Amino acid sequence: MASSKQNLDANTVNSFGDEWERFDQSALSEAEANKIFDEYFAVFPWERLPTGATGFDMGCGSGRWARLMAPRVGHLYCIDPSSALEVAKSALASANNASFVQASVDDHPLPANSQDFGYSLGVLHHVPDTAAAIKACVEMIKPGAPFLVYLYYAFDNRSALFKFIWRCSDVLRRGICMLPGGLKHLVTDMLAALVYFPLARFALLVEKCGLDAGSIPLAYYRNHTFYTMRTDSRDRFGTPLEQRFTRQQIREMMEAAGLGEVRFSDHTPYWCAVGIKK
Repeated sequence: MASSKQNLDANTVNSFGDEWERFDQSALSEAEANKIFDEYFAVFPWERLPTGATGFDMGCGSGRWARLMAPRVGHLYCIDPSSALEVAKSALASANNASFVQASVDDHPLPANSQDFGYSLGVLHHVPDTAAAIKACVEMIKPGAPFLVYLYYAFDNRSALFKFIWRCSDVLRRGICMLPGGLKHLVTDMLAALVYFPLARFALLVEKCGLDAGSIPLAYYRNHTFYTMRTDSRDRFGTPLEQRFTRQQIREMMEAAGLGEVRFSDHTPYWCAVGIKK
């Protein structure tokens, strides 16, 4: 049940704490970690950051993005309401330019107009009011600063068959997310082994044959490891609250929050978008 005072869902927060304690990303190779980071930050305007830039990672989870962002900036605030913050502290133990804040997005953990950048990847579709969450993030950055966001997309660039397959999978998710922790891990690992891995490797085979594999479900994982598949299976099927948005809806929420120059990545993962605070 969503809190009446905060823009968060308590069950979802607890689910993420459990997820990132299990999948702390320590088994992820540096090469793959950097590859995934580059995919999500493909549209990020690095050239707009001042020397020694200060910014935040909203919903930092295990610190998988923060660990790679911290060396590139002056200071990074890692913000998360769940117990995963302890995992992030461990991941960034060697970083002397990171601060950790246990807070939700609407706690306004940083002063308004104080940050040189901000990002929130794979988080704000898991709160009750995504538009309000984006606005709260934008309030913390300075005018002229970039904000990068990744939200689950509504398959607005996919076929009717693809959307039907997703609707079937979502029925499955609604049951799996209610399971006890241990059983949830077991079921999502089985999905990674029996669904993610075969489809991803089939897509890789199709691609190597010189054909377009982009329309195959889970083709995104064709060049990723089984560990990433397990992580994302747990993330996708084990999380109680999930919302999805079209590209146009994301643009409208970003612009309503005070962002301009909104730009989307045209490559997976969809939809990564960046905007500049007006």
